[in-house]
This record gives sequence, C-alpha cells and structure tokens, in this order.
Amino acid sequence: MPHHRLSLCKGHFVEWFEKHTEKTIKEFKMFTKNDKILVAISGGKDSLALWYVLRKLGYKADGLYIHLGIGEYSERSKEKVYKFAERIGGNVIIVDLKEEVATIPELVKISSREACSVCGLVKRYNFNKVAKEKGYNVVATGHNLDDEASALLANILNWNEKYLGRKYPVLEEEEGFVRKVKPFCKFTEKETALYALLNGIDFIEEECPFSEDATSVFYKEILNKIEERSPGTKLRFYLDYLRKVYPKFKKEEDKKNLEPCKVCGQPTMGEVCPVCRLKEKAGVPLTG
Repeated sequence: MPHHRLSLCKGHFVEWFEKHTEKTIKEFKMFTKNDKILVAISGGKDSLALWYVLRKLGYKADGLYIHLGIGEYSERSKEKVYKFAERIGGNVIIVDLKEEVATIPELVKISSREACSVCGLVKRYNFNKVAKEKGYNVVATGHNLDDEASALLANILNWNEKYLGRKYPVLEEEEGFVRKVKPFCKFTEKETALYALLNGIDFIEEECPFSEDATSVFYKEILNKIEERSPGTKLRFYLDYLRKVYPKFKKEEDKKNLEPCKVCGQPTMGEVCPVCRLKEKAGVPLTG
C-alpha cells in the first residue's frame, strides 16, 4: 500500500483494516455500541465486508437488501446475501422493489432520470423508510474512498454546490432522516476487496449492468491513473476537502427546509416526494 507506505502480511492487513475501521467510526463519531445499525447490503464486496467487520467489532448491525429486479444480476446478488447472512447468523431485511413500486428497468423507462440516478433515489428512500419503521437510528453504507473521491471530483468539476454540502462521512439525523454513515470512506476499493477475500466473503463480482456507462466509472479511472503516478492523491484529495472546503459548503446546506411528503410522510423539498411521483407514473395507487 504505497499511499500508506505499508507492506503487510495477511494477518496484519486484516488487523490493520479492522483497527482503522474502528478508528474512522470514532473519529467521525458515527455510532456507538448502543446504536441499532442497519447496513445497506447489495451482495457486493464493500457492503458485505462492512456488515462482517461491524459485527466482528461488536456492533449491533443488521442488513437491508433491496431487490432491484435487474434480471439474473439481482437474483445472484440476493443469493449471495442470503448465504452470507446465514454464515454470520445475521438478520437481513428484504425489500422487493417490484412489490413496492416497480423494478429498476421499468422505472428507467418511465423516468427522465438516468438508471443510476433512479436506483440511488429509490434505495435512499427505502434505507430511511425501513430504518424508521424498524427502529434503527443509523444507516451504514459501504461507500469506499474511490466512490467518495470520484463523486467529489464530479461535483467539483460541475460545481454542484448542493451536493458538495453533503459529501461527508456522517449525515446527522434531521427533519425525518435517520443518521447515515460511511465507515469505509478512507479505504480504497482494492483494500475492501482484499479484506473480503482474506475473510472468505463470497460476494458478487460482476458490476450492475446499468453501471457500464456510468460517469462515476470514468472519474474513477481518471483518479486511478493519477494515483499510479502519485500514490496518496485520492486520500489527500478527499481528506483535504473534508478539512478545508466542506465546512464552507455545509453552511449553505444548513439553510434547506424539508417538509413531510403529503403522500408517504418521508422528508422532501416539495409537497410530494420524487419516489411517490415515480409510483404515480408507474400506476401505483397513492394513499396519504
């Protein structure tokens, strides 16, 4: 790991990874052993590794899997999740989008949004909805350094100030939202993959079919090329943003006003939230 100036064997890498996960949790005051944590799991390496390490560290963490209805990809993902939950003796909550509103392929056809945008919208909605209904006060996601740095780069290049004000490892509970955290924000994608492999975690290796042309993949490739030439760039880029730039954008973000959706009650900027509007387009009866 040239960006850390470290070379570790299997045993010490696992120890280092777990120690730094705990360190990140405490540094950003993400949660304590008294919190009920809901881990958003997809069947991929990051989310399953996160669920595994949190339980190993002694946190009360259950899993939430959202079945997106993306053909065989979703079926294989669900199978990985079920098997992993059985292995660790963990409780997993399953939400089937087909029963809630419609599958991602169906929603893409009726929405003006890109596939990844639609997917992110309905997933975030259900993360918050299920957490509140089931009594969890924290939602944890497996976003890694590559995810955070590439999103940061995209938002800076386009000067999306609205999103820059929310690019932080912890989004506190507010106006109907539960707390959201990213304990893996300082680990590269390769590091989380290695931790998963060394612990025998069976994850789905293929990428989502809709992610092939995603702009996030393009930005990750750019950052990886820079990282090869100058190790440590990604971590420095992300951490310097948190220290020097984020506080300025956070002040602007604090000015937003959220109201309960008139249909479902979830927090939103308008009278009706985007997910309820999607349900309406999909022909799902709305009740409020």
